[in-house]
Amino acid sequence: MHLRILVSAFLFSGNEYLSAMRYFAELAYRGTNYHGWQKQKNAPSVQETIQQAFSTIISVEEVVGCGRTDTGVHASQYFMHFDFEGEFPEGFLRRVNKFLDADIVIKRIFEVSNEAHARFDAVERSYTYYITRNKDPFRYDLAWHYPFFDKLDLAKLSEVADLLQQYTEFAPFCKTNSDAKTMKCELSRAEWVLSGDGNELSFHISANRFLRGMVRLIVGACINAGIGMLGVEEIQKALDEQSPLKKSWSVPAHGLFLCDVKYSFI
Repeated sequence: MHLRILVSAFLFSGNEYLSAMRYFAELAYRGTNYHGWQKQKNAPSVQETIQQAFSTIISVEEVVGCGRTDTGVHASQYFMHFDFEGEFPEGFLRRVNKFLDADIVIKRIFEVSNEAHARFDAVERSYTYYITRNKDPFRYDLAWHYPFFDKLDLAKLSEVADLLQQYTEFAPFCKTNSDAKTMKCELSRAEWVLSGDGNELSFHISANRFLRGMVRLIVGACINAGIGMLGVEEIQKALDEQSPLKKSWSVPAHGLFLCDVKYSFI
């Protein structure tokens, strides 16, 4: 879709009023330098950084994201919405990107209905977690270098991934103190992929929603199973009972990417 600058005008007692329109923005960011998406009191966030860039050009009260990524987590595709009254200045997209650092880019902006919501209207989200065999100075903050890569049993990794797709509740993979009202998630994909050269593993997972810290805890459980520190039957028992794992492990944030967000109207 292309950016459409449409303004609705209402007449009342001879005066013309402009109503705010809702817009979606597609963006991407490297999360290394940010304490997640959500605005923090004493730490830089992606949300606050974008709001500041927008406010230098147009009047926008708040940008609302499609989800909360943790500190250090990246997004190769992300959506946000905001309300704006009036016409965008010429070259707005180019100008706002100029105010943003190189680790954030706004790719496109397009009008949606006033009821559209970046978070609540997303029907599916997909994440990818990257693990490398070799230390790489050019990817140190974009993939996790796992020193015991050669000890991983790839069959066990896939066994856990297949097991996950048999369940709809995932309490064992939710961080403590979560405010989630339900542990239900509908998974549509959980798969480990080995690169052609055998030097990189990636875990791909898609669902209608995710719990707090869920993907990194799942990857940690897979890795523990892959090195024999955790039995697949133990993971199955925890899922059956919806109880915590005895050996719970949240892998480092920098290997994780939010990579796809789907809506029925995009």
